[in-house]
Amino acid sequence: MIKDFNPRLYQQTIFGSCTKYNTLVVLPTGLGKTNVFLMAAAHRLKLYPQSKILLLGPTRPLIEQYRDVFLKHFDIDKEKIVILTGQISPKKREKLWAESQIILSTPQGLENDIISNRISLKDVSLLGFDEAHKATGDYSYVWIAKMYHERASHPRIIAMTASPGANMEKITEVMKNLCIESIEVRTEGDPDVKPYMKEIKLHWAKVDLPEEFRSIQKYFQACIKTKIDDIKALEHDLEIYNQMSKKDILSLQAQIHAEISTGNKDFNLLKTISLLAEIMKVQHAMELLETQGIEPLFIYIDGILKQSYSSKVKAVQNLAKDANFRAAYVKTETLYNKNTLHPKLIELKNIISDRFKKNPDLKIIVFNHFRNNAKLVTDELNKIPEVDCKLFVGQAKKSGTGLSQKEQKAILDDFREHKFNVICMTSVGEEGLDIPKVDLVLFYEPIPSSIRHIQRRGRTGRLEKGEVIILMTKGTRDEAYRWSAHHKEKKMFASLRQLKSKMKGIVEKKPQVTLNDFAKKEKDVTVYADHREKASGVIKDLIDKGTDLRLERLESADYVLSARVGVEFKNKLDFVNSIVDGRLLSQLKDLKNNFERPIIIVEGPEDIYSIRNIHPAAIQGMLSTIAVSYGIPIIYTKSQAETASILYTIAKREQTEEKHEFTLHGAKRTFNLKEQQEYIASALPSVGPTLAKDLLKNFGTLEKLFAADVDDLKKVPKVGKKIAEKIRSILEKEYN
Repeated sequence: MIKDFNPRLYQQTIFGSCTKYNTLVVLPTGLGKTNVFLMAAAHRLKLYPQSKILLLGPTRPLIEQYRDVFLKHFDIDKEKIVILTGQISPKKREKLWAESQIILSTPQGLENDIISNRISLKDVSLLGFDEAHKATGDYSYVWIAKMYHERASHPRIIAMTASPGANMEKITEVMKNLCIESIEVRTEGDPDVKPYMKEIKLHWAKVDLPEEFRSIQKYFQACIKTKIDDIKALEHDLEIYNQMSKKDILSLQAQIHAEISTGNKDFNLLKTISLLAEIMKVQHAMELLETQGIEPLFIYIDGILKQSYSSKVKAVQNLAKDANFRAAYVKTETLYNKNTLHPKLIELKNIISDRFKKNPDLKIIVFNHFRNNAKLVTDELNKIPEVDCKLFVGQAKKSGTGLSQKEQKAILDDFREHKFNVICMTSVGEEGLDIPKVDLVLFYEPIPSSIRHIQRRGRTGRLEKGEVIILMTKGTRDEAYRWSAHHKEKKMFASLRQLKSKMKGIVEKKPQVTLNDFAKKEKDVTVYADHREKASGVIKDLIDKGTDLRLERLESADYVLSARVGVEFKNKLDFVNSIVDGRLLSQLKDLKNNFERPIIIVEGPEDIYSIRNIHPAAIQGMLSTIAVSYGIPIIYTKSQAETASILYTIAKREQTEEKHEFTLHGAKRTFNLKEQQEYIASALPSVGPTLAKDLLKNFGTLEKLFAADVDDLKKVPKVGKKIAEKIRSILEKEYN
């Protein structure tokens, strides 16, 4: 099925592993990871001609590139190749899935389709994960891989990345999450890869931080020192460092929040949290000063000062009053009004201007971490006569910028076709984008992430020799970031080779094992869940337990477990917020009216009295109302796994032990005669539960109520002429 493509030796070797095992493929950018998947797809379709091939990528521009590769090198009807994204309606995705054999998709929409049972992974014989390093935490790749291994008749996984993780723990997590059994890793120096590597020259362009910048830096440093001294002066057992890095601050914040969540509202802890927030803001300001420039710094600290006039956040208010912070603001404003540029931006303009004078046909990418500064860089570069620079950012609309996926694709297409010669990208452009023949890549700043460093560097040197220049401000965090990325990259490849060596013996001794080798879970329990809960981890955990989960639009519960049990689910923050804004009472009424055995589940490890600054008596009063007035039990859980376990246990007890079988439309509580009469009367126009009782008391029976004329109806308190006429109208008009 492969056409116009001759695989290289290393691709054939990697392909050999992919035919036998679930394989993690680690290849430098531009060496044809997608082509390895292409070969594996042809192999699996030969083995299982009626099966489907699924390849996942994080963005639409990336999966459009996959389609181009398949159309170019795969001998298959193009109608059988389809792209699925969240922009396509669920019903249409379901139809396209059924009609297609090669599916290229973003993961989030596909995950929802699996949850909703719109698609089945049973017939997928090969599943690919591009940018596989994303398979950590709650990212959709993780759950999709698990479901695939449980449900596919002939599972095989290929995961692809240029950089799987900075350390052994991260790499191991990715491998575990994607059910990986074998690793195929190649670096630029490997003998079977080296002939295909194009030379990439790497240079560091170092600049000095001007004295006027250093004077602002000193005020920020003094500001941070006073905050650290204030924290040390508070009486608590926390370990405080003289130089608090971002990592130190985050660790300390986590410790304090954990303590506060237990109900400890000690003033010193709350004050420390506020001071740490101030330090974080000042450190961010200092990073903008050292690595970006005066304009983004001014926009940031000016925003804090303006926010302080209306904000109730103590960290913002206190920082705005701080003498050192205000002094830094005054000096920054002066330089901003003079249009002072960071020396890196001046150096960047000089480098690009010189290069275009020597070669006007160059194509250049500039990476900048911060969107505001990327816009400034774009504007400044366009002042160079030879330069036509476009800004490439993400979809989110921030500070007047933001590109739709359609706009992103158009810019990349124009850049490939040389309609402009410089593109300034934020991090959205780091991953996967295929932009052939980029002559020069410039980093406006070093980045501490080895993954992102490798991704940026890989934008050049694909077809011809390339060059990377990294701008660095001496004596600032730029230098620290440089060495951080360097050491992480070395550690990553050492970890990969160590893992490969360990796994080789395991794979040779043990044939492929999949979850299909274990007993299939019987779906003996049905749970209806409101469709708005589909993003919840509880849904995934219920499916993992073998639940027959059905997403529907539920009016008066989040989960229905039997004909008589409906569950309102809230995390602790939402529970407290619903008390404050009054939503909870109406939700309780609906729950009580529709289910014989209503339940509330409140999830979270926090202390319920510490979440919002409201009096404990208000929460206690509502808890008393729920328990006594409504007779609804509250079950507290600490995690989504515990919530899912409780829901499953109740559903199983109801459906298998108590034999309360049900369909969704039968999932209503049983009304007594009085309640049924009130229910029917309350359905009349402009008649609610209270007025229904008054009407029934007045007329005695529904028959007499329905026979009453307008004048008789008007005799009932709160029933005027308009309401009476509406009631008669709906009773008298012919049904059509």
